[in-house]
Amino acid sequence: MLLDQNAMMSDKQAVAATAASENILDLGAASNAVPGALFAVCRTDEAFSGVTQVKVSLQTDDTADFSAAQELMAVTFALADLQSVKNLFAVVLPNGAKRFLRAYYTVSGSGTAGKLSCFLTDGVDMH
Repeated sequence: MLLDQNAMMSDKQAVAATAASENILDLGAASNAVPGALFAVCRTDEAFSGVTQVKVSLQTDDTADFSAAQELMAVTFALADLQSVKNLFAVVLPNGAKRFLRAYYTVSGSGTAGKLSCFLTDGVDMH
C-alpha cells in the first residue's frame, strides 16, 4: 500500500464538532482518470466519546473553496462503530471526482474525544 503525505485529507484529526478535513487534495487536470485507480480510506485513530454519530462524506468541487461542493459518498457511523481504532471504510474512489477533494465530518452530539484519518491510497489492508 502506497501512502503519500500529499494524499492525506486528515491525519489523526480531532473531530469533536462538524468540520472539513485539515487538507484538500488537488487532483489536477487528471482527476477524470483517478476513479478506479485509488481507494478512499477512513479510519479511527482514537476512540470517540460524547458523540452520538459521525457522518463522513467525500466532497468534490472545481474550486478549492468548495463553494459548490458535491458529495461523492457518505457513510454515517454510530458511537458504537467509533469506539476502537480500526478502518471504517475503504472504497474505490467514486466516479465524478472533480479537481479538488476533501473529507467532511458532520458530528451529532458534543464530542470530547475522537480522531480520524482519511486518505487516498493505491491499495488497502483492512487488518
